Amino acid sequence: MGTSIDTLQELLFDLAGVLPADTAPLFAMTTMVSLETNETYIREGENSRRLAFIEQGVIRTYTIKENGDEATLLLRWEGQFIASHDTIINRQPSRFIYRALEPVKLLQIDYDVLEEILKTHPEYEPLRNFFLMKMLAESLKMLESFVTQSPEERYRELLSNRFDLVNRVPDKYIASMLGITPVSLSRIRKRMYTKRKTII
Repeated sequence: MGTSIDTLQELLFDLAGVLPADTAPLFAMTTMVSLETNETYIREGENSRRLAFIEQGVIRTYTIKENGDEATLLLRWEGQFIASHDTIINRQPSRFIYRALEPVKLLQIDYDVLEEILKTHPEYEPLRNFFLMKMLAESLKMLESFVTQSPEERYRELLSNRFDLVNRVPDKYIASMLGITPVSLSRIRKRMYTKRKTII
């Protein structure tokens, strides 16, 4: 398995034809960050404009409601970008908490530093555009899924994308992200199991 730098170099080559040997100025400004289980990466109210690529682990994004309940917004795992939409896109303090659910390794760059690099290396711009468009597309997809899909359909889609998350993420967080209770998630699983037995 290649490193996160290898993966991003391949992405930049695919997007803009930039050769790996020409990406040194970009990756010289990145740092490897390790998080322990339950360690917070971005706090609510934080203004840090960190952008990271997840090499290993799972990060949960959530908020704490007025009644004290936690509401999970999204999960991010290996091969995905993680950053605060609020600080990167809206230049506002983060409204959410970003926390590691297991040991996490990140390749991180300060977004403000990235913007400075782009002034002298515009060939990296497609990578920044790719990231921003991906953030916006993921937000829109999440919104659309709550309008057009049932909780079971959203759960099936999660399984098709990353089946192993079921064993890595507590049920209460998956249920919260789907907008249902853990009891409802259990019923969905039982219904899916029953359907599978009937087909077999």
